[in-house]
Amino acid sequence: MAPKPRLKANKGLPSGWRHKHGAYYYRPPVQQRELWDGKTEFRLGKTQNEAYRVWSERLELHADARTVGDLLDRYALEVVPEKAEKTQKSNYASIGKLKRVFGKMPIGTVQSRHAYGYLDVRGKQGKTAANRDYEVLSHAFTMAIKWGLIEDHPFKGKVIKHRTPPRNRYIEDWELEEALKVASPFLVAYIRLKLLTGLRKGDLLSLKHSQLREEGIFVTPQKTEKSTGRKFTIKWNDDLRFAVDEVISLQKKVSSIWLFHTNKGQPYIKPNGSTSGFDSNWQRFMAAALSKTNLQDRFTEHDLRAKGASDSNLVHAQQLLGHSSPEVTRRNYMRGTEVVEPFSRKQRKP
Repeated sequence: MAPKPRLKANKGLPSGWRHKHGAYYYRPPVQQRELWDGKTEFRLGKTQNEAYRVWSERLELHADARTVGDLLDRYALEVVPEKAEKTQKSNYASIGKLKRVFGKMPIGTVQSRHAYGYLDVRGKQGKTAANRDYEVLSHAFTMAIKWGLIEDHPFKGKVIKHRTPPRNRYIEDWELEEALKVASPFLVAYIRLKLLTGLRKGDLLSLKHSQLREEGIFVTPQKTEKSTGRKFTIKWNDDLRFAVDEVISLQKKVSSIWLFHTNKGQPYIKPNGSTSGFDSNWQRFMAAALSKTNLQDRFTEHDLRAKGASDSNLVHAQQLLGHSSPEVTRRNYMRGTEVVEPFSRKQRKP
């Protein structure tokens, strides 16, 4: 009798794993049950991070990986948990899809044509998703070199990912004015400060009163602090002081070290970087703007960062957004219409 196909919720998980009742379980082979307290089914944990950690401790997963599936399991255990929560979820989804295709392949047999083939097939469902899967696979093989499992990367530098056009949504001034008609005082203040500073959502929601210094707002961008250590100060001007004072005036009832905080004085950003409470507020704001104002097209919180850059000049935008290259700023954030002068022609005499 053929084995039953795995349920959709269990596809991509290591062999013997099951996800049910809001947790992950493992069914060990009979000969290994003594490692699992003699149980036929062992509860690993509620989250994938916890499950992989417990599983690793029990099976000593750090032994040499033989297949791509083994490699991806180790990558999920040791590398993914160090990333931001949103990236973790994306990586786990990619690992599940990659294991269905490459899981049983010996590590040493993977070639660039296999990676290209995956990109082509997966790209028909979505080019961005295909690129993300490829990035996980490629980085897993990079880690395999570090772990001493292989000598050379089989396809790095040999495969070209799908080219995906940058987002080009530009918020017109009238659109912003319409949306602000239904925005809460909190969001009005947030949007005003966002447009002036160009800070990422995580950096803006992480601002503390101690960062409001005599010379300006002191910022250490979270996205770059580990790699470049960049720090900068956004100098005060009348508009910036007004925007910050507006935020502070809304928070007088509760004392907090955070500039933006909840009614309980807690920040809108969690230690793992998630901002679910703020995101819910934003979605309700957009729904109201689309149904109660003349706004026709939705815009994202991140589009505000692009509007701030687009309404400035390239040099200033690059400096404020903290990009290493003006090309990054131009390609991804300068979304407005460029105004140019016509050629000058002398009129010929008749």
